[in-house]
Amino acid sequence: MAKPMTDDEARIRVREVMEEIGTAMFVTVDEQGRLRSRPMQQKGIGEDGRTVWFFTASGSPKADEIGHDGRVLLAYGGSGRSHYCSVYGQARIERDVARQKALWSEADRVWFPQGPESPDLVLIAVEIDGAEYWDPASSVALFAYGYPRALLTGRPAEGGEARKVTFRH
Repeated sequence: MAKPMTDDEARIRVREVMEEIGTAMFVTVDEQGRLRSRPMQQKGIGEDGRTVWFFTASGSPKADEIGHDGRVLLAYGGSGRSHYCSVYGQARIERDVARQKALWSEADRVWFPQGPESPDLVLIAVEIDGAEYWDPASSVALFAYGYPRALLTGRPAEGGEARKVTFRH
């Protein structure tokens, strides 16, 4: 049996899953208290390991929602190896042209034709408070070994790893 991960190792694993998948379902809370979700490509994870960066338009509904209630959830999932993580934290809107240039890729021009200095472009900074990740066992192996076990013992399959971790110290 594998040795359990330390909290630092679990934080590193969360960041690895986030970077591997790259696109999150970005969930905000609107003024009526309803949850709103949309896919967003993360632009990077800060050197502190706790800040996740996204681009958005300054007048977008998500920018307004963050201004009203900064609580957000980032849900990552579905990469080829079936890793998943859910990250929660506080978001804020920033305009920092130097950082926008550093995070910019030419593909972003589709949304911001004027480039990283576009007057409509702002950053969303999400300060991670905590996360949960799942590294399921291979679905083929899980079925190959778990199905007979379930039939013989009446107990569900065991496989993979799930872990909660906080990012605030």
